[in-house]
Amino acid sequence: MFLASFIAGGVDAVVGGGGLIQIPALFALHPEQSAATLFGTNKFASIVGTANATWRYARRVVMPWRSILPATFGALLFSYLGAAAVAWLPKESIRPLILFLLIFAAVYTLKKKNFGQEHQPLLAGHHELFWAFVLGAVIGFYDGFFGPGTGSFLIFLFVRFFGFDFLHASASAKVVNVVTNFAALAYFIPNGHLLPWLAVGMAIANLSGSQAGTWLALKYGNGVIRKVFLLVVGVLILRFAWDTAKML
Repeated sequence: MFLASFIAGGVDAVVGGGGLIQIPALFALHPEQSAATLFGTNKFASIVGTANATWRYARRVVMPWRSILPATFGALLFSYLGAAAVAWLPKESIRPLILFLLIFAAVYTLKKKNFGQEHQPLLAGHHELFWAFVLGAVIGFYDGFFGPGTGSFLIFLFVRFFGFDFLHASASAKVVNVVTNFAALAYFIPNGHLLPWLAVGMAIANLSGSQAGTWLALKYGNGVIRKVFLLVVGVLILRFAWDTAKML
C-alpha cells in the first residue's frame, strides 16, 4: 500500500487520477473491509498529498484565485448534492457518457498540439466568477456522485474554457480537489469509515510521491503534464470501456 500510495501521490500531483492506483490496491489487499472504509482511507491519504502539491504550486506559480475560489465554492456545495443523488440515480447510467467525454478530451488534446501550452486567460470580471462557479459545481457534483477522473476533467476544463496552460490548470485543480476531498472526509471520519494507522502510513507515502510529482511538473512544465494527462486519460478510457462492456 505504501508503494501504491507513493505512485498515486506522484500522479495526483501532476494531473490527478491517483485513485486509479490507490483504490484498486486497497480493495485487493483489504477485501474484508467495507467499501466506505476503504474510500475514507483513500481520501485521507489523498488529501495530504494534494494539499502538499497545492502549497508547492502556490509558491512557484501565480495562482488564478479569481477563477479558483468560485470553482472551489461551487465544488464544495455541489459535491454534497452529488453524494445525495446516488440514492435516486444509478451510477451505471452515466458510465457511457463519461466514456464519451474522456475520449473527446483525449482526441481534442491530441489534435490541438498547442493545447494548454500557453497561459492566456479568456475570461474576466463577472463572467470569470460565474463560469468558474459553474465549472466547480459540475465537477463537484460529479466527484460527490461518482469520482473517477475528477482531476483530469478539471484540468481539461480549465485549459479549454478558461485559457489556462497545463501548469496553471493543474495547480488550480489541486485546490478544488482538496476541498472536495475534505467534504468527503467530513462524512467518512465521523462515521468511522477509516483505518487510522494504514491511512497515516499511506498519507506519508502519498506526501512523498506528491513531492516528486510536483517537482517533475514544475521542472518540466506543460510538456510533461500534457503527456501524463494523456496517459491517465487513456487508462481511464480503458477502465470505463471495460466497465461499460461488462454491463452489456
